[in-house]
This record gives sequence, C-alpha cells and structure tokens, in this order.
Amino acid sequence: MKRNIVSKAIMGLALGLMVLAGTQNEVKAERSNADYSDFIRGADVSMLKDIEDLGGEFYDNGVKKDALEIMKNHGANYVRLRLWVDPYDSEGNSYGGGSNDFNTTLYLAKRAQEKGMKVLIDFHLSDYWADPGTQSKPKAWENLSYDELKTTLYNYMKNTLNDFKNQGVVPDMVQVGNETSSGILWDEGKIGGDYTDFTQLAELLNQAISGVRASVGNQTKIVLHLDNGGNNSLYRWWFDGVTGCGFDLDFDIIGLTYYPMWHGTMDDLQYNLNDISARYNKDVMIVETAYAFTLADGDGLGSSFSPQDEEIGGYPASVQGQKDFMSDLESVILNVPGNRGLGFFYWEPEWIPVEGAYWGTEAGKEYIEDNGILSNPWDNLALFDFNGNALESIDIFQTPEQNLVTNPGFEIDGYTNSPTGWNVWLDDGVNGETVKTEGNGFDGNYKLSFWNESAYGCSIYQTVTGLENGTYTLSAWVMTNANQTVNQLYVKNYGGEEMNQTLPVSDLGWNKVVIDNIQITNGQCELGIYSIANGGDWCNIDNVMLRKK
Repeated sequence: MKRNIVSKAIMGLALGLMVLAGTQNEVKAERSNADYSDFIRGADVSMLKDIEDLGGEFYDNGVKKDALEIMKNHGANYVRLRLWVDPYDSEGNSYGGGSNDFNTTLYLAKRAQEKGMKVLIDFHLSDYWADPGTQSKPKAWENLSYDELKTTLYNYMKNTLNDFKNQGVVPDMVQVGNETSSGILWDEGKIGGDYTDFTQLAELLNQAISGVRASVGNQTKIVLHLDNGGNNSLYRWWFDGVTGCGFDLDFDIIGLTYYPMWHGTMDDLQYNLNDISARYNKDVMIVETAYAFTLADGDGLGSSFSPQDEEIGGYPASVQGQKDFMSDLESVILNVPGNRGLGFFYWEPEWIPVEGAYWGTEAGKEYIEDNGILSNPWDNLALFDFNGNALESIDIFQTPEQNLVTNPGFEIDGYTNSPTGWNVWLDDGVNGETVKTEGNGFDGNYKLSFWNESAYGCSIYQTVTGLENGTYTLSAWVMTNANQTVNQLYVKNYGGEEMNQTLPVSDLGWNKVVIDNIQITNGQCELGIYSIANGGDWCNIDNVMLRKK
C-alpha cells in the first residue's frame, strides 16, 4: 500500500537554529512522558448530542454504550467541542450542525470530564460555521463600531469562560477562532486578498486572548488554528503577520487541520510542523483530521470523501486504511523536535448517518444563503459503521506505540566513539574516530557522524529483540553529501529479506528516511546505517525510530 519513501528534504530552519522567539530548548514542551502517555488522542464530538437526540445509538462488540465511554475505553483522552455564539434564528429555530450553543457545549464538556477526559473548547466567534471561506460576525455584533467590537470580544471570552468555570468546567485548552487563515470577525479582522494589513486581526486576537487570561489565567492553554496543514508558506505568512504587529500574543499552541486528500503530503506536513514549532517557539498539534473507512455513502445524500480523494490520500478507504493513516500521522507528530508535537483530534468520529443529524437545518441554510442538500457528508469518515458499531479503527486512540530503539538520539553519552546501545563496525585499518557523536543534532544536543579524510567503511547497528510479530516502520533523520559508494538505512534478520533505503543528498538540510511495512515474524530485527565511503564523505544521523504500526 504505502511504498518505502525518502521524505523530501526538511530544511534545517527548525533543527536547533536560533528562532524568532529564542531557541526551541528554552521552553519545555508540554508533552514530556517517555511512554507517550501524555500524547493527545482526542475526538471532536460536537455533533454527539444532536445524533443522540435524533435516535443515534452506539455499540462496542455488540453492547450498546455511550459513544464517549467507547472512545475513552479505547484510549481517547481529550474531546474538542465547538462553540457558536447564537446558532438560532429570530424564531428560535436551530441552525443545526450540532446546535453548539453554550448549553450544548457545557453538557458535552461535563460528560467528558466525568469520564476523566480533558476538554478543548473551540470558539468559532460566530453564530455558525467559521472556516477560511466564512468568518461572519455574530448577529448581535454586526453593527458595533471597531472599538465596541474589541470590548465585546474581550468580555465574551472572559464571561463565557467564567460561565463554564461557575459550572465546574475549566477547559484545558481553548481555540481562539476556527481555521482562521482568512482572519476572524469579518470585515474588521479579515486578512487575505485586498486585506493585507494584519494589525486589526492581531489586535482582535490579543483582545480575545486577554479575555481568556482574565478568566482562567495560565491554567488553560490557548490555541491559534489554521487549515491546510501542509502549506508552510501559509503558516509563515499568517504567523509572521499576526506576531509582527506589536502585540505580544500570549498563546501556547499552533493548531493545524490536516487531511491527506486535501492538504498535501505527509512530507509537507512534517516540514511545516518542524519549521513552525521552532520558528515561533510553540508546541503544535493536529486539531482536525480523519480518513474514510469506505467509499459507500451511509445516508445516500453525498459524501465528502470520493474515489479521487482515496487516490490522492494514498490509503485505501478501509478500516485498515484509517489505521495506517493514523499510525503514519502519529509518527509525523512524534518526529517534531523537542517533543513539541502534542497529538491529534479526530474530527467527528461519531457522526453516523441518523436522519436529521445533518450539517444544518433549513434555518441554517437560510442564514448562510446555502441551497445545498441537507445531509451527513462525513458518515464514511467516522470510526463507527453506519449502524453505530465501533470499527477496529477506534483503537487509533490507544497510546502510540513506543520507539523501540535504544539511545535513538545519541544523547546518553555526550561525545563518544561508542554510543550506548549501538554496535560500531569499522573496516580493517579505519580509524576509530571515524564514527563519533558530536553537537548540533537534529533534535537535542547530539547527533552521530561518519567522516574520515581517507576512504572508509563503517556502520552503526543494534539488534532489537522481544518484539511482537507484526508490521513496523523504521525511520531516521540524516544529513549527508551522498557521494558514498554505499550509504543506506537498513533492517534485516526480521524474518524476511533485508530492506534498505539509500540516503539522499542533503542540499536542503536534514532528511527523514523511512522504511515502511517491515513484516517482523521472528520477534527481532537488526537495524542500522551502513556506509562505504570515499575520503571526505560525511554522514550525520539522529532520531532513529522503530515503531509497531
């Protein structure tokens, strides 16, 4: 399915260099547990109350259960809930799409917290869907002056969070706006096209953030969220813009939407995550993602995921395809330097085809002047089948499989010619200084290097034992001049033929090299990097990772 790949070059901008707000090591990443137990495995379940009210039911192994309980039992540790200001028309008719007013969001947040799950509140700052194509002000705010709008926004954030707090819910995270690449609160906070000045957008964001801090202080992490997660130029343009207007925006996390059929390759995403986490000295996480388990259409009214999306996305529209996509996405997040990749939220895994549980209502259509068919366009991207039965892919919420490599980043020993956990092989007569750890690694303080002024042959390798049989992925970050006769990442002695991947030239910096779909059948494998090189050839290695899929 997925071929062995060499990722496109990942420039060294995010790799230990000085960044706009300092160095990445000056701020401790939020995710720090070596066993990945604090890796966020979240679900956006904003449609859940609507689905339940309209008769939707959920089952795990044939037993009817609460959908949140099912997800929690399979490892989910967070929920994300959107919040609209006033999603009703003048006669009190709901716009639909979850009817996510304060009471609905509070109800779902309390349910999640009762199950021991953390909560992210996604403030859309609108009465209905907010995304790059629509950032409409709430109806009650439409005629405010700019100064009145700033004050209203500040008070709305502060008072709404106070209302949550008074009900026993202090969100662990909040988003200030949803997919805000075109700004917020149009037209005052609009950006893009003819709107080139970021000042008002930055000022509005600052007002909203100040309102959050006035209510909950620093105990709640603040997220700024854009769409199109593989588009690094978008993120640089936007965050350079909002951070360059003289406002000290006090936010903690950059959130990204990433769907592989619409937002670029995994390589594009990896590049962007690595770059922006260092450039802006922030943690990063995927706050919206999903993939299809079938090409069938549960309600017969149209689907967001097509056969063309399957081709572009690169995974089959199947339960296994969902699992493989999410496993690869986890690896990308875990490969962000400094443990700054916090995790993911799967978008609307519970949105099963229940009549009436649609993206909107007739009132919603009228409000946004949309003549589209009312439907559930997401039912084939859920983690439940069309009848509400949990799919095997619900296990994407399990804690990520750990890296099984000993001393993967060569950090244990400092400067050495014999790094802990690794064996070193040198061809006859080759100087022992050819292989050594040294500074300026991809991640952390050290990397391993190969170099000699004379021709040489060398390798580093380790045998990993006690493995469960199954499918694994091996990756490493490398830099090399690529003039060697042989220079490759390899895995062997796993029950199949040796697999290897030649290391590419590093004209743009560090590269992630991947060997995928390793079918281990004997409970072990040998992995390493092997070079037959000319005098002056060089190779740097860091962050070697072996994970079970």
